[in-house]
Amino acid sequence: MADSTKLVPPRPNPLARGLLFAISGAVLLTHVLLSGRYGYFRDELYFLDCGRHLDWGYVDMAPMIALFARAALALGGSLQVLRIMAGIGGATIVALTMLLAWRLGGGRYAQGFAGMCAALAPEYLATGSLFTMNVFEICYWTACVYVIVRIIQTENSRLWIWFGVLAGLGLMNKHSTLFFGFAVLVAVVLTPLRRELAKPWIWIGGAIAAAIFLPNVIWQVQHHFPTLEDLNNVKVSGKNVVLPPGAFVLQQIMMMHPILFPVWLAGLWYFLAGKGTKYRALGCIYLVLLVTFIVLHGKDYYVAPAYAMLLAGGGLAIEGWLEMAGWTRGKLWPKAAIVAVILTATLLTAPIVLPILSPEGQLAYRKRLHIEDQKEEVHMESQLPQIFADQFGWPELVAEVGKFYQSLPPDMRENTAILAGNYGEAGAIDQFGPQYGLPAAISGHQNHYYWGLMGFHGDNFITIEYGPHYLGEICKSVEPVIFHSNPWGMGEENHEIYFCRGLKQPLPQIFADQKHWN
Repeated sequence: MADSTKLVPPRPNPLARGLLFAISGAVLLTHVLLSGRYGYFRDELYFLDCGRHLDWGYVDMAPMIALFARAALALGGSLQVLRIMAGIGGATIVALTMLLAWRLGGGRYAQGFAGMCAALAPEYLATGSLFTMNVFEICYWTACVYVIVRIIQTENSRLWIWFGVLAGLGLMNKHSTLFFGFAVLVAVVLTPLRRELAKPWIWIGGAIAAAIFLPNVIWQVQHHFPTLEDLNNVKVSGKNVVLPPGAFVLQQIMMMHPILFPVWLAGLWYFLAGKGTKYRALGCIYLVLLVTFIVLHGKDYYVAPAYAMLLAGGGLAIEGWLEMAGWTRGKLWPKAAIVAVILTATLLTAPIVLPILSPEGQLAYRKRLHIEDQKEEVHMESQLPQIFADQFGWPELVAEVGKFYQSLPPDMRENTAILAGNYGEAGAIDQFGPQYGLPAAISGHQNHYYWGLMGFHGDNFITIEYGPHYLGEICKSVEPVIFHSNPWGMGEENHEIYFCRGLKQPLPQIFADQKHWN
């Protein structure tokens, strides 16, 4: 009797190369055109600082984004350079989604439909508009899924080597890839892929991933696991908003856009119970990730990288249903109608995740659509959502500090440092400060604490985001010199800037007290 579980190869549909280049190219072009619309995002400024201090690890992240930042600095470090690099990542997400749909057996419509959904999903649009590790994380996870699909199709276990390479790079990009690896392992155990456990290649792939990740592990050991300390501080402080399971799932629907919910739900069904059950491992990966992040109280966007594969599966499911209904035989309108509905709905929401409108226009548009953002952190206070608010006020802050710094006598300037309360402020000083003759910022926030006093030996500080009560304990004289405010920035950045003269305590002791990881 023939083995009923043996994989039937998918239809040999050609890759829709024209659509792939058109859709992914449109995404890249969109990000390029909007690359200078607002300003540097808070985290982007921090990543540039990390790029200036390359290492195998950082308090709050894996090292790869710093390497990308160093490359951006070599190209000038401009906002446009950063955003084009992110845009390339966004375009790659679309291309990988379409390649997945093709490899799963999808025709031209399934490939183009999946690519369109990946291109217009609000979470992916927003992620591709900023230079962060998140956009590259989606690429690595989706590429790993592509390899799993090829392993299932070809039964070529040696492909686990490539999975290991991609997973290792993913780990060096973002530590949350550990959860993806856990989900893959569970999916392997729960599906026919468990046969791979009896072969050496999956273990070799795991060893390769571990070897690539090893430098960061060694760095963590040498520094007494600062990332774990940082994560614990976040948990203890209650910084992040914790969503109950129902709200977490609802946020998944809103994050990817309600109009796309039937698409990725169809993709999940396709893998778990539809014609794509040979790829049931993909559905298992998603469910394990969803449950894991709900249980661990992760942020809602932590699941975002898993949706590319579901959109690919959804493209196949919808294409298959149209064919079964006989709506594709000489009829273009059913396909066109579905595309038109999704295209219209997603384009209407694009201005709330991309810097298309002015800040005033953004507020008016969100009010018109009755949109209220889900907070990720409890301290968030701004007229605009954090993704936009954190792009305002940095050049103005540095200009104000620079003006005061230059008003000091030359001998006093040499004896004055800039003490910043968080990495956004420190990054802004380091990015824009040279044009005002400012020294590099000093801060105890995140990895700035490891970079220390930056060679400073004086006893005066210009302080950003420090209160007079604390400054009175460490300084002989405290004088408010600037009130920085920006109507569109985060509320926490509206504050007095003080000039601190003379230190009551030794400088190393004062700096040791600045350690602030969260």
